[in-house]
Amino acid sequence: MQPHDFWQELHPPQSFSTGQECRDFYVAELPDGRQLRLPIRVLANGEHALASLIVNQASFSVQEALAEALAARIADYDVEVVAGLPTLGLTLASAVARALGHARYVPLGTSRKFWYREELSVSLSSITTPNQEKRLYIDPRMLPLLEGKRVALIDDVISSGASIVSGLQLVTACGIEPVVIGAAMLQSERWRERVDADGKPWSERIVGVFSTPILEKTANGGWRVPG
Repeated sequence: MQPHDFWQELHPPQSFSTGQECRDFYVAELPDGRQLRLPIRVLANGEHALASLIVNQASFSVQEALAEALAARIADYDVEVVAGLPTLGLTLASAVARALGHARYVPLGTSRKFWYREELSVSLSSITTPNQEKRLYIDPRMLPLLEGKRVALIDDVISSGASIVSGLQLVTACGIEPVVIGAAMLQSERWRERVDADGKPWSERIVGVFSTPILEKTANGGWRVPG
């Protein structure tokens, strides 16, 4: 597969075998059994790898399917407002809001407008942009849409947990406590400790459409799920 071929098509259930050694792609399964092929990204040590999802490069049909699946998973939380994390989480958050029947959503941002207030911001780091110093902002004009509401905080992928932690720090500092935190993909389990580091079990409120593991290299150069 060419890089631009990934994330473009959902395949019927059982199109590809799972639980075996993989080479060119990892197969993720949606709740209804449909399958999505994800590229494998090798980590710095060369011995481990992760499946990758970049939702704003996916086809519209894949984006829609992921949004509908996530909306179904958070529907029981009676979400009144969806807030999205930049950058990739905004694509999913807006689609989830539409799938829930909402007229709008609240985007958080990293681009400071002149009317933003510094006290309504926190530092932001991301596993995909580790060397960039950024801040996460909430538009003060958007706060009334969130205050006193049942809020869902949405990102595309939860990997290290860094982006979600920044989002939680920002909204809780504004007196907003999300009732659910959602993502299309939960990448391994390594984010749990970081998310719960402040003593509040936020990980219990996190739901995803599907989960992917850390893969380990095999003797013949492929990748497999440990254990």
